[in-house]
Amino acid sequence: MKPKNFETSPQFYARIAGLLYLIIILIGLFAEVFVRNKLIVYGDATATANNIIHSEFLWRLGISADLIMHICDLPVMIILYYLLKPVNKKLALLNLSFNLIQTAVLAANKLNLLAALFFLGDSEYLKSFSPDQLHTLSYLSIKLHGYGFGIGLIFFGFVCLIEGYLIYKSGYFPKTLGFLMVIAGFCYLINSFASIVAPQFSNFVLLFPCIIAELSLTLWLIFKGVNLTKWKEKLVVS
Repeated sequence: MKPKNFETSPQFYARIAGLLYLIIILIGLFAEVFVRNKLIVYGDATATANNIIHSEFLWRLGISADLIMHICDLPVMIILYYLLKPVNKKLALLNLSFNLIQTAVLAANKLNLLAALFFLGDSEYLKSFSPDQLHTLSYLSIKLHGYGFGIGLIFFGFVCLIEGYLIYKSGYFPKTLGFLMVIAGFCYLINSFASIVAPQFSNFVLLFPCIIAELSLTLWLIFKGVNLTKWKEKLVVS
């Protein structure tokens, strides 16, 4: 079958991006809510270690789910680049660059979750540490993953800001979507910088607007896509 041309069939690619974005959201929620939140006992290294040891497969499944999520990131960000390029090519390219850095940081950050598992193994070289020390090292790796996640979301915060602006200016997406993405960008930035500068003010409640914005964009891409009339007008101008 002959591949569809992006300029003449943006709806096809918008729906692919939307479906992949939905997979990203669902897999991300699974890894965070049904794996890590279930196994990690915050403030208790020994309880966390015991949970991971007795649910090693689930821990590994969570890491694998995260990696699949980051693989899905790549086609989504490329499709969004082409969808938003007619608005402002330079900003769309900048958006793509921030997105690539975010994904690279988050993918590399998965090594911390693997390290948390390695410290709880039964290898001979680990016997120079006491069980309590290994539990602490494992827990510190998990804590480091949390900060790495926050750093990655700093770059994604800028993605949301730029993406929101381009969506707002596009004319072929609803301005409301752009406004929601801008709010999401500020929430990501505030929460991530707070986790570094003033951890006591960091709160996942700040990320609720992000979920609403991203889910709204996802569903719009799947069920509505772009306004074809406005899209063609923008292509002619660009």
